[in-house]
Amino acid sequence: MKSRTPKVLHPVCGKEMIRYPVELLQQLGIGRIVVVVSPSTGPAIHELLGESVEYATQPRVLGTGDAVGCAAELLGEDVEHILVQNADVPLVKLDSMQRLVDCHTSQVHHMTMLTVGGILTNDLGRVMRDDLGQVADIVEAADWEGPADAPAEVNVGTYCFQTRWLKDNLSRIEPSPKGEKYLTSLVAIASGAGDSIQGLAAGDPTEMLGVNNRVQLAQVESVQRQRILENLMLSGVTIQDPASVYIDAGVAVGQDSFILPNTVLVGRTTIGENCEIGPNSTISDSSVGNRCRVTASMLEEAVMESDVEIGPFSHLRPGAHLESGVHLGNFVEVKNSRVGAGSASGHFSYLGDASIGARVNIGAGTITCNYDGKDKLTTVIGAGAFIGCDTMLVAPVSVGADAVTGAGSVVIKDIPEGRLAVGVPARILDKMPDKS
Repeated sequence: MKSRTPKVLHPVCGKEMIRYPVELLQQLGIGRIVVVVSPSTGPAIHELLGESVEYATQPRVLGTGDAVGCAAELLGEDVEHILVQNADVPLVKLDSMQRLVDCHTSQVHHMTMLTVGGILTNDLGRVMRDDLGQVADIVEAADWEGPADAPAEVNVGTYCFQTRWLKDNLSRIEPSPKGEKYLTSLVAIASGAGDSIQGLAAGDPTEMLGVNNRVQLAQVESVQRQRILENLMLSGVTIQDPASVYIDAGVAVGQDSFILPNTVLVGRTTIGENCEIGPNSTISDSSVGNRCRVTASMLEEAVMESDVEIGPFSHLRPGAHLESGVHLGNFVEVKNSRVGAGSASGHFSYLGDASIGARVNIGAGTITCNYDGKDKLTTVIGAGAFIGCDTMLVAPVSVGADAVTGAGSVVIKDIPEGRLAVGVPARILDKMPDKS
């Protein structure tokens, strides 16, 4: 991978690669999940997975056979079967894994493995069968002497073993010249001893795709992204142009929502029902309620309650919270602020570190001047207030409910409820002018 990050911690559609097999095994109901780590990768993987799994440390990286031996030793003698899943093969499906387990346990094989047939490959182990069609060996790519363009049945890297048989035969694996023991060597050992070994076809050829470099990482991500989009469309979400939409594995989208082209939904984002997202929108780690519209805008760690619309070209930064019925038009930025129900800011405004009540009108060009060069300070605007165009609210400052600021005002002192402030600096008039 040419990376300081351990391979299995590289993300695939927003989720670290190792989480795919771990979550798959959890869905399968596996009682004990053991992750084999090296001394160098152990701390980072433990930080990610926490106590949701057990850990076996492989003191030296001496191959997959040695790694499985470390896990088997930790599992002890009470486990009847061991299921092994390579951590860098994140596309294996639950259905294929379930069929593998069912085949292994119901037909009482010593070893059962997932395979994919008809693959053109130069870097995967080839499954060899005897004249009766039984699995006899796996020939690694480096040892293959046949035609390179010959279709092959390949090993997925997912196995079931009878525990006792596995432990008895791990010691029979001959190390490679580099001292590594390969788990695939057990195929020839089983075949030579006449033990029962079964190769089961995976349901989808893409399940065999593994990651050894960043080209393969991109290939795996492309497949996973397509799966995510297809699942959403089949659940009732319209995605107008799937080729231009990127949605992470942790994103949820409600029924009858419409995702337009060039939209990116990442992280722990949730989109409600009957929303219109895009085009050209990016939403990260944010919550969007029902019946919302986000047009050509960006959300980061923000909340939009139901019936909110923003954009085009608006930006919700971390801590932004828009209550129901809020309208933000073009070029409005909100940071660490709560905007009350039914409030509106139609054009060209910055609202930072503010608490804005319900039914407030924010005129074009309004800025909450929240930074004094040292600290971030708060602006409070009461319900029903009317903030005139080009108003500067110099925090800390409070505008009372139903108060009004004149266009171009620079507010440096609190404005009482129902009063009008105008000028630079703004002065508070004795009474509200007659609007008639």
